[in-house]
Amino acid sequence: MPHFVEVQSLEETFTLGRRLGALLFPGAVVALEGGLGAGKTHFVRAVAEGLDIPDSRVVSSPTFVLIQEYAARLPIYHFDAYRLARVDDFSDLGAHEYFQGDGVCLVEWADKIAPTLPLEKLWIRIEIIGPTARRYTFAATGDRHAKILAALFPS
Repeated sequence: MPHFVEVQSLEETFTLGRRLGALLFPGAVVALEGGLGAGKTHFVRAVAEGLDIPDSRVVSSPTFVLIQEYAARLPIYHFDAYRLARVDDFSDLGAHEYFQGDGVCLVEWADKIAPTLPLEKLWIRIEIIGPTARRYTFAATGDRHAKILAALFPS
């Protein structure tokens, strides 16, 4: 069951991302979808803060390098599939090894490489609804990712 959240500011985005980061577990996969300027990298930075990264300013879009690794409470593997020409290019990076590791995988432009993602994941779609306002749609597959949503959005 998807969950919808609207935020009105960058600070609300960071609050949401920090809350999510605090709930993530080793092997968690977060797939991010949204157009240019939707705020995917800002959200990743906020999640990294929730994972206790020492300085979130180091988090930047990995568009040109495809993956960035950051040390935090759990290792953070930040992927960006924007420039990939083929789905197989993502697999060729060895992404499946990261998905099976002990860190957290955050994948921007996940919709471009969806067939390569693990079955169990948290999918987040970000839509621009105003100059600083965003609508987040969260969907989870797998018990562990569903528990994250239950904790993030208690009934």
